[in-house]
Amino acid sequence: MALAVAGCSQPTKVDGRAVSMQYDPYRVAGLPTTDGPSGPRVPAPSALGRVQNTDDGDIDRTALLAIDDIEDFWTKHYSQSFAGSFVPVSRLISVDPRTPMTVCGEQSAVFEFNALFCVPDDLIAWDRVNLLPVAREFFGDMTINGLLAHEYGHALQWQAGLVGEQTSSILVREQQADCLAGVYLRWVAEGNSPRFTLNTSRALDQVLAGAIAGRDPISTYDTLALDPPSHGTALERVSAIQTGFDAGPDGCAAIDSAEIEQRRGGLPASLFDTASPQSDIAIDDQTLATLMELMGQIFPMTDPPTLATDGSGCPVGRQRPVAYCPDSNTIAVDMPALQQAGAPADESDFVLLQGDNTALSMVISRYVLALQRDRGLPLDSPVAAMRTACLTGVAQRKMAEPIEGPSGNQLVIGAGDLDEAVSGLLTNAVAATDVNGIPVPSGFTRILAFRTGLLGDAEGCFQRFA
Repeated sequence: MALAVAGCSQPTKVDGRAVSMQYDPYRVAGLPTTDGPSGPRVPAPSALGRVQNTDDGDIDRTALLAIDDIEDFWTKHYSQSFAGSFVPVSRLISVDPRTPMTVCGEQSAVFEFNALFCVPDDLIAWDRVNLLPVAREFFGDMTINGLLAHEYGHALQWQAGLVGEQTSSILVREQQADCLAGVYLRWVAEGNSPRFTLNTSRALDQVLAGAIAGRDPISTYDTLALDPPSHGTALERVSAIQTGFDAGPDGCAAIDSAEIEQRRGGLPASLFDTASPQSDIAIDDQTLATLMELMGQIFPMTDPPTLATDGSGCPVGRQRPVAYCPDSNTIAVDMPALQQAGAPADESDFVLLQGDNTALSMVISRYVLALQRDRGLPLDSPVAAMRTACLTGVAQRKMAEPIEGPSGNQLVIGAGDLDEAVSGLLTNAVAATDVNGIPVPSGFTRILAFRTGLLGDAEGCFQRFA
């Protein structure tokens, strides 16, 4: 969807070159990249009277302020895209999972770390003890808005007739809800909300990180994910939000099974198979040697870079844990730091998802800087950082199919690996930095550049980020 509307964007100048606003490193889907305040503008109202079962504490008051804002937006804009007028949900319920009660036919314990829209009862309910406080602590104030905008998205899709019991899969419903949340978030980011502000760098990145935390779990050999896919992978959740943020309600209405398949861009189905057990490989000299072989197959060049894992030939410096030095054409790795970045961990360890592909995508990004050097391109600009993210995406797509290096070894990415790369673009940004380790300011835009390469090819990256 982002590619489809890119041609309609007005170009701006970056380093003297015309760049579509869609792919401008200083913009986020056409909006300026901002780093100002984010969160509530006004005091939250009392939840008494509007929210059932409330303790009228800070969480429920903040949730109600977010609901008021979401309803304000859709009251003003619903009829511009959908038939009829917007009708708010009938009930809002705050749940303490420790206290027995029944909501939408479910016991309160089911609501631990959960929120939902209940179709039969036309209500939105949330866990005020675990979900919303933890989300706000780890992902910022606006994550509450993102969560509740997603649940309100479910109410909107039923009201607008976008889904039905027999016509849409769970995945379609969840992707549409993510998308509709993105529509609302753009309104806030544009400065139109009277209640909230949202900067388009760190705060928006935190909202995306919160969505990633709600991705479908990937099976491992120790833990099998038995539930069917529902919300989508991290890449799919982020891309759905980006569709709403960029293309608006019409983009959300267009989401169906065929659109989701199209957004996957012909990538192997194995990358979205959450039930197939996956495991992380060790980040060591042999793994990196194999990676360098594969990069040589994917990106042939006249003067390929050398790899140094002993600190020689290239000081890592601010590019830590991996650096590229064009003078010596060397990729240098701080192995302990890279191993730490590639150690399997997730939200249960109080970090966003990471694993072996977090580390591998970092090294790939330094390799593609060498590819740009081979073409005589500048390496020290925001455009170079965008091009680097794009080419990293190209390499990841190629690695989704078996490729054999001269040694006969292979590295094939599987389900969950792209999620690790996408999470890394938010948390460390290495794969979207220039040769000096300076990143593209917004994670939203970093991921967009990565997805462009993932769904395209190297020549497309060179042409778009010239």
